[in-house]
Amino acid sequence: MSTRLQTGGRLIDRSARISFSFNGKSLQGLQGDTLASALLANDQLLVGRSFKYHRPRGILASGAEEPNALVGLGEGARFEPNQRVTTTELFAGLTSASQNHWPSLEFDVGAINDKFARFLPAGFYYKTFIQPRPAWKHVFEPIIRRSAGLGKAPVEADADRYEYLYGHCDLLIAGGGIAGLQAALIAGAAGARVILAEQNSYWGGRAPVDGDIIEGKPAQDWINSALQTLAGMENVTLKTRMMVSGLYDHGYVLAEERLADHCPGDGQPRKRLWRIRTARLLAATGAIERPLAFAGNDIPGVMLASAMRDYLVNYAVAPGGKVVVVTNNDDAYRTAMALREAGVSVVCVLDARSTAGGELPDRARALGIRVETNRAIVKVKGKKRVTSVAIGEQSGSGAVIEELECDAIAMSGGWSPVVHLWSHCGGKLVWDEERVFFRPDPAKPALGHDGAAMVYALGAANGALAAAPALEDAAARTLSACEAIGLKAPQSGAARADAVEEAPILPVWIMPQGAGPALKSKMWLDFQNDVKVSDVQLAAREGYVSVEHTKRYTTLGMATDQGKLSNINGLAILADSLQQTIPGVGTTTFRPPYTPVTIGALAGEARGDLFQPLRKSPMHDWHLEKGAYMEPVGLWQRPYCYPRAGETHEQAVYREVVNTREALGLLDASTLGKIVVKGPDAGKFLDMLYTNVMSNLGIGKCRYGLMCNEQGFLSDDGVVIRLDEETWLCHTTSGGADRIHGWMEDWLQCEWWDWQVYTANLTEQYGQIAVVGPNARKLLEKMGGMDVSKEALPFMTFKDGELGGFPVRVHRISFSGELSYEIAVPANQAAAFWELCHRLGADLGAMAYGTEALHILRAEKGFIMIGDETDGTVIPQDLGLDWAISKKKADFLGKRGQQRSYLAAQDRWKLVGFESLDGSVIPDGAYVTAPGVSEYGFGNAQGRITSTYYSPVLKRGIAMGLLLNGPSRMGEVVEFTAVGGEKPVSAKVVSTVFYDPEGEKQNV
Repeated sequence: MSTRLQTGGRLIDRSARISFSFNGKSLQGLQGDTLASALLANDQLLVGRSFKYHRPRGILASGAEEPNALVGLGEGARFEPNQRVTTTELFAGLTSASQNHWPSLEFDVGAINDKFARFLPAGFYYKTFIQPRPAWKHVFEPIIRRSAGLGKAPVEADADRYEYLYGHCDLLIAGGGIAGLQAALIAGAAGARVILAEQNSYWGGRAPVDGDIIEGKPAQDWINSALQTLAGMENVTLKTRMMVSGLYDHGYVLAEERLADHCPGDGQPRKRLWRIRTARLLAATGAIERPLAFAGNDIPGVMLASAMRDYLVNYAVAPGGKVVVVTNNDDAYRTAMALREAGVSVVCVLDARSTAGGELPDRARALGIRVETNRAIVKVKGKKRVTSVAIGEQSGSGAVIEELECDAIAMSGGWSPVVHLWSHCGGKLVWDEERVFFRPDPAKPALGHDGAAMVYALGAANGALAAAPALEDAAARTLSACEAIGLKAPQSGAARADAVEEAPILPVWIMPQGAGPALKSKMWLDFQNDVKVSDVQLAAREGYVSVEHTKRYTTLGMATDQGKLSNINGLAILADSLQQTIPGVGTTTFRPPYTPVTIGALAGEARGDLFQPLRKSPMHDWHLEKGAYMEPVGLWQRPYCYPRAGETHEQAVYREVVNTREALGLLDASTLGKIVVKGPDAGKFLDMLYTNVMSNLGIGKCRYGLMCNEQGFLSDDGVVIRLDEETWLCHTTSGGADRIHGWMEDWLQCEWWDWQVYTANLTEQYGQIAVVGPNARKLLEKMGGMDVSKEALPFMTFKDGELGGFPVRVHRISFSGELSYEIAVPANQAAAFWELCHRLGADLGAMAYGTEALHILRAEKGFIMIGDETDGTVIPQDLGLDWAISKKKADFLGKRGQQRSYLAAQDRWKLVGFESLDGSVIPDGAYVTAPGVSEYGFGNAQGRITSTYYSPVLKRGIAMGLLLNGPSRMGEVVEFTAVGGEKPVSAKVVSTVFYDPEGEKQNV
């Protein structure tokens, strides 16, 4: 059984006992434990069920590579699914629960899948859920969705806080093992700004566990000395519990620091996301031990040899009382000796190699450990824990020679350097035939912006697995990195470690090598996704010769561990099946993050009210004081209407519309985008952005313009004014300012980078007030300060001046069809000007109106609204805006897109107006039906409503919409589909201009 030993445990404090729970059962651990070591100390071997077959699974590894032991951690607002017990530090009150089973971990109904495994091979999803087709929606999809996933998503809002931090350094060292510490010592002495990040809560990596001797002393003594030296260097920052998760372009790195995972609820942020810019990245990320593929290698109690050694040395936990060690390399002998020295029975070491000589095997034999060569595990026996193993010859086909009673198995299939950070930005790998792993190719590194190597792999991550070569490699690589950034490190050399001679590894991908189909169907490669050796071989037989295709067909390496344990073994099986070499098959693509990053950490403080900070116009408080009903418009809060006592919202809107038409309406239009475009090439730039010509716009003039995306679809509209010879001000839709400004900068920086054009988003620098209605000019004349007559300020012009003592820019434009002025005022004076308008306009009928009244006013005039009349598939010609498209310009964004046959076709849906025959309001979004039925059994459509309102001025429903060949069908009666059970509506096709078709009112 798995138990805590009475002595040992370098990371635990035996005087500090901690209570925690697993599946509702109260257990005891020690300060310094991980959840994994604490569970093992309590003989809790069974911790979960596999995804596909619901097979019992136990703890396999000791770090981030763990595929099996994923639990739901915490409760309520602090619940998190899929948390690795191997990287979760134990704390008082920790609550955990196993996943992927029902009704219980011990008795899982889903385990029936294992009985039918032969009918559920790789790719069965793609072959099974095809016929009958109607069954997909009502049978297959609901079952698959209920079965998908491992953990349960949280249902309560996260109770913890997260934060960002920005870091800048010359060298970022990922990994605080002996290679990382050696690199930091050299770089720090060279004067480099260094950040040394270690994912664990302790330093030194595997060196203390492996018993390495450095500078004649135990590795831990050298580690302590190195940390003391580094702590005295002001240019070196040391960080534990910090995972460097990904490298991106230009030396941009994301790292997640765990601040309070081990002490939740103490008030500090739980995690911190570091955004680091570094000149060079040193990847001292170590290596991961590979499992061996033999029948039953997934039964609880089967563990990586290095992990078993970790639990023994770090936490004084023996994962079994009788252990069999199986290996193809010398490193596993360290585990066998550590177990024996701790008093644990080592039944036998099964070495797949034909001979086992050298220092480590000889030391094991001297301790009385039985060593058998050319041996393999034929089959592991047991269900929820190991009971015995059947062994045979590795060179055989599965004949059993002997059965050994045991309760734990330590396996070692060799080591794979952790090359993820090296690969994230394009660093290439090379296959090391002698040592049987992929390692960084020094001739093909990831390159920085200066064309030089961006990433340097150190120590085990570079293939130098033993302590002595790892320290030497780290020193050499760090010196090169320092020289690359112009620093010269003192030639102090690397620390010296005692070398241990190790015999060559034997490539072993299945055990035994001649195993038949029955054994291969129980050899697991991807423990979490239940991918077997037989699955990869099946994929090869079915033509999946690309490793990327095989990955997706079998789901190999697609689990939360991202193939850290399964990839190399899977590649080897695929290569053998295709009769190719492993490098010939290639590797899958490593992408960040290296381990999952909490979404909360990515969001940081951007949650709740800060998730999407609302923008408020200068008049926002006034709107609230007057009881305005607010609505979101993009990121803005705008007044929808201003209901009075006893009024419904509908009545308030109608009142505002009528008053604006008959007297004086005031609109807060501050949210309109205002982007300055300036420079010698500004006119040329705007001619490319807009469908019409802007470069010839006269100073002091206004012009309506349209913007299309590259495909030709209408993206935004607004009025452009020309301020001087080199300066234009572009107005955009309220929700489009940031998007359009970013789009402008994208083109300037990526395509027209040599044009002399500068842009600035001034949306929030100015308040803007629309003064609308027959009494609009009277109000401005009452204020005094400038001539706003028709002659002095004609339609579609503007002037800078003063009104009522305020500096203003007055635009003579109209979005309502009435006499209208839009007045821009500095934001800090806009509220005062707004109140002045109301005070002086009281006897003129001044009344504020909101966005819904604005929409009705513009719809009565047939003016389009981006987002209503447009949906990403509409071009200006569809809306009757051909007049706003220049026929003289050689090019503009979207021109070539609009020349495609589909967009240039004559039989497109075009904008028209609709009047219901009974005067009712046509339902929003209703479709115009067409004769016949589509191939899918649905009715055909030939048009749809885009805007529909009741006009309190015209006293009937009005609507605009897109209709097939609409302009040629004036006077025709069409029928709209029923919506929500209502009766179909009949309507006449009319002009989009319902009010003042001659435009006399806006020109007075």
